[in-house]
Amino acid sequence: MKYFEMPCVQIPTFPDRDFVITSYGAVGDGIHLNTQAIAKAIEECSSSGGGRVVIPPGVWLTGPITLKSNVNLHLQRGAVVVFSSDFNDYPVVMSHFEGQQTFRCMSPINGENLENIAITGQGIFDGQGQAWRPVKKYKMTDNQWNELINAGGFVDENAMVWWPSKEAMEGAQYFKNHNGKITSLEDAKRYRDFLRPNLLSLVNCKKVLLDGPTFQNSPAWNLHPVMCEHVTIRNVTVRNPWYAQNGDGLDLESCKNVEIYNSTFDVGDDAICMKSGKDEEGRRRGKPCENVRIYNCTVYHGHGGFVVGSEMSGGVRNIHVSNCTFIGTDVGIRFKSRRGRGGVVENIYIENIYMKDIVDEAIILTMWYGHKAQNADDAKYLRPTEETPEFRNIMIKNVVCMGAGRAIQVSGLPELPISSIYFDDVIVTSEKGVECVNATDLFFRNVKLKIEKKPELVFDNCKRIEMVNVVDPDGNDIKLNQ
Repeated sequence: MKYFEMPCVQIPTFPDRDFVITSYGAVGDGIHLNTQAIAKAIEECSSSGGGRVVIPPGVWLTGPITLKSNVNLHLQRGAVVVFSSDFNDYPVVMSHFEGQQTFRCMSPINGENLENIAITGQGIFDGQGQAWRPVKKYKMTDNQWNELINAGGFVDENAMVWWPSKEAMEGAQYFKNHNGKITSLEDAKRYRDFLRPNLLSLVNCKKVLLDGPTFQNSPAWNLHPVMCEHVTIRNVTVRNPWYAQNGDGLDLESCKNVEIYNSTFDVGDDAICMKSGKDEEGRRRGKPCENVRIYNCTVYHGHGGFVVGSEMSGGVRNIHVSNCTFIGTDVGIRFKSRRGRGGVVENIYIENIYMKDIVDEAIILTMWYGHKAQNADDAKYLRPTEETPEFRNIMIKNVVCMGAGRAIQVSGLPELPISSIYFDDVIVTSEKGVECVNATDLFFRNVKLKIEKKPELVFDNCKRIEMVNVVDPDGNDIKLNQ
């Protein structure tokens, strides 16, 4: 496989002038609501031709912050921006979530159709996600669960999920009954408490820079650029509690020309994730996530370290991930999709990845996300259609994983197998070995496996498998079970 040619990512620049929010009436005492003062500073900065909106040290309580073009929102060290926990401060707007355009509460940090914007500095954004998120009982100790329910809120009829309000709980049922989407503004306002916003939402913006701050405690996903071009994310820290429902770190959706580096993620769901829309809506949008470099990043917790999908219906291509460390994630390298998505994931290069204490698979590519494979031979799936997703041309090289539930899993579809996957110079210590189903053109070269449970290698309905120097820790060839 040949590497793609990565375009130069453009970085925004700003005039050398500051607009300090205290000059507009902001008070950093953690009591006064500073929504209007921050908005005035941003408006004057943008209308004056751009510059820095400076948030000095202090605790700054605020409602949503809407960015404008040519504004660098700069948090000085010691600045803590705390977003209001009053749901009424967040108007219901048309937004994006889980690959669909839908009604949500306005994101605490938001912007649309902007150019030349940045968020910089050493401060902290706190989304007060605990006010919004449901909590599952099995993720709590008994004492934590009792403390949570005694503080208020509502528990579902099975006493397994805590909700911050009755409206949030009822909104979840409405959402389930309407195929995961709220299309009526009236219904959206009724179930506002359920429509948790992402901490940062940037839609259709060009020349974006996130450099330095900590983004934490989001109601839902933390960072969500959608259909943006020339995006640089560097030196950021992204945090959510490990039990945070939908607590993703970064979801890059249908973006083009992106660099992500020197950043740390410790979150409650997927950490660094590539997306491009869901099912027919994503295919109709037709905007792949492409030309992305990710390097020198660390993930301490998450459902996946580096992830593609599952909403990838517009395609994901030309991605290079290198020199990253994943410790304690559920899965290390994670590709996921399912029937109905469509879209092509291709030209993905992953190298120099170092992992420890991975709960499940060190590496997984699956077309069965959210489904069991018992309907694999269903007659309606005899041949590929536009709804059939495809994974192809993926290189995974120079990976070391010390401790995993399984080394590698590849689970394709019988009507369109996963194809052209390369595993070079991979070393894994795990409980279970390699399992591949419905795949073709698999290449294993210089792979060392220390597996507790036999067999180490299982292949089912796979074609054209090349194995060169696939050995155990003593250098003995590992035999293939088919």
